[in-house]
Amino acid sequence: MSSSLRILLAFLLVISVLQMSDGQFAEWCIADEQTPDEELQRALDWACGKGGADCSKIQVNQPCYHPNTIRDHASFAFNDYYQKFKNQGATCYFHAAAMITALDPSHHSCKFEYRQ
Repeated sequence: MSSSLRILLAFLLVISVLQMSDGQFAEWCIADEQTPDEELQRALDWACGKGGADCSKIQVNQPCYHPNTIRDHASFAFNDYYQKFKNQGATCYFHAAAMITALDPSHHSCKFEYRQ
């Protein structure tokens, strides 16, 4: 089997595993690794303020406080906002500070919500 065919088959396998039963793909909104902390902080402040994200889980002694980084907190807030409002037209953009991922970013006791 040629390497191109193997790559295609592997890609199709990954897509079929990620695809949801109704034809949708699970996706989460996370902070882009290349975005400077200052930009992430502005986007995080907006998401937790005017954006309407529930940021209570990234507060001290809450399940998503650790790791205590702007990037991790922004990822949680971006995803909360995106999951709540994506069916109303919201995007995972945040002035280019965020990106979509098909990999669940949940870790330990911190569960990132996913809504269809």
